Amino acid sequence: MAKSAVSLNPTRDDFEALLAESYADHPATEGSVVKGKVVAIENDFAIIDVGLKTEGKIATKEFAQPGKASEIKVGDTVEVYLERIENAMGEAVLSRDKARREEAWTRLEAMSAKNERVDGVIFGRVKGGFTVDLGGAVAFLPGSQVDVRPIRDVTPLMNVSQPFQILKMDRRRGNIVVSRRAIMEETRAEQRSELVQNLAEGQVVDGVVKNITDYGAFVDLGGIDGLLHVTDIAWKRVNHPSDVLHVGQTLKVQIIRINPETQRISLGMKQLDKDPWEIVAERYPIGARVKGKVTNITDYGAFVELEDGIEGLVHVSEMSWTKKNVHPGKILSTSEEIDVQVLEIDAAKRRISLGLKQTQNNPWATFASKYPNGSTVEGEVKNITEFGLFIGLDGDVDGMVHLSDIDWKRAGEEAIKDFKKGDIVKAKVLDVDQEKERISLGIKQLGTDPVSTAVGIKKGDTVTCEVVKVEDNGLEVRVAGTDMSAYVKRADLARDRSEQRPERFAVGEKFDAKVTLFDAKARKMNVSIKALEIAEEKEAVAQYGSSDSGASLGDILGAALKKKDAEAKSD
Repeated sequence: MAKSAVSLNPTRDDFEALLAESYADHPATEGSVVKGKVVAIENDFAIIDVGLKTEGKIATKEFAQPGKASEIKVGDTVEVYLERIENAMGEAVLSRDKARREEAWTRLEAMSAKNERVDGVIFGRVKGGFTVDLGGAVAFLPGSQVDVRPIRDVTPLMNVSQPFQILKMDRRRGNIVVSRRAIMEETRAEQRSELVQNLAEGQVVDGVVKNITDYGAFVDLGGIDGLLHVTDIAWKRVNHPSDVLHVGQTLKVQIIRINPETQRISLGMKQLDKDPWEIVAERYPIGARVKGKVTNITDYGAFVELEDGIEGLVHVSEMSWTKKNVHPGKILSTSEEIDVQVLEIDAAKRRISLGLKQTQNNPWATFASKYPNGSTVEGEVKNITEFGLFIGLDGDVDGMVHLSDIDWKRAGEEAIKDFKKGDIVKAKVLDVDQEKERISLGIKQLGTDPVSTAVGIKKGDTVTCEVVKVEDNGLEVRVAGTDMSAYVKRADLARDRSEQRPERFAVGEKFDAKVTLFDAKARKMNVSIKALEIAEEKEAVAQYGSSDSGASLGDILGAALKKKDAEAKSD
């Protein structure tokens, strides 16, 4: 390009023209990436000529790769970022880092748009992860994205070039998030797919236990993992996989199932052995008594191992004849050897029902043979309920005295108040139901049934009564010659209304009355003086005439009384 003519005595305008010409030859603008030449290296700084009036300088460390020393030398052509054409010291302000960053962002955006992998170097640690140099641009690698499994020591991965997947980019904010794990998962998926194609269900392969969890063990089949579930380790119960397996153990397993969609592989060990349930019905016939070991105790019963792979359940209801609503752990303990009886077998569902109490004497049968109906027993009042008393008996069984069987003469609700817990009482055995495990007792049956002493008495009979209790509404009396009590209502104390007064009678006083009600089933008897007086009057009238003959009622009754007295004296 031709130089402009300048006068021998340049003016201010001449200098401005020369400066403009110089910029025209070198159209470098601030904020852009330009090429420059290393003209010198002084005190760890590279002096760069970018074609401006003055050179700029950049620290040599900006030309170094992460973890390596700088290899820049005089004469090298490099790309740098022009921040300012001239600073206060008259130097160009340059930056190699910013030039690399601008170049890297442009390259990375293009690769991210195509979903391509990018190479980078992990060079530092920050909160929550690591920093990665992507050839000039710094990205963030979250700790969870380093590997498919947590890594304790990341040192071997640092300062080593390796591929990453860009998860997110924001140029305006200068944020880039990358993942190493995504690359590894993709690689593993490719390897896994290839390995799965060479496996088949039913195939027996060798594997190495890689990890153990509560629900099973992960087994390495040579680059691909399969799950050996705890229920497929052995035919017998395995409480925890670590009880029979350990990490690093080599074992043979059978491929049970391969999911082509998820490429998950289910493995089994017990399938390599014969299923003991195939002959369980032959080995353990119903009713047989066998020995077993308690392996597990739950709220609803206890599991008993009869042999390897064969377990049965003793339900809580089959543990004890007498201990009801008791936790199985209070009857049995883990590892205890016990005798049980086979109650039921369901080979299809792999279930055996066992009984513990069946191997012991049935206390209800023992009690029934020792105390037949009608026997007298003695025991402690264990409980009092609204419907009766529960009494502890021999053999650790309870019997019940119903309210209706406490007293002959009083209501059960009243009679039960005479008892309290801990009382020792006698009772008579009324019935033993072995199937329902019930014993019916009676206290009143120890005495005589008052009704039985009143045999022959019927409604209309005349009986002699003794006053037992005087009440406002009548009299409670005892019928002579029996143990029966009867009641005389106020209205039945006399025919004459003025004589219907209970207070004119005294306890112990005796009188005759007519039976107006006798209900043996309800154990109830009512008597009436009034009814007797009316009956006697009718009888006198019938024997000695009527008032129509001219005799007064008093004359008739008087004659009847005289005759009665005469008959009494002659007797």
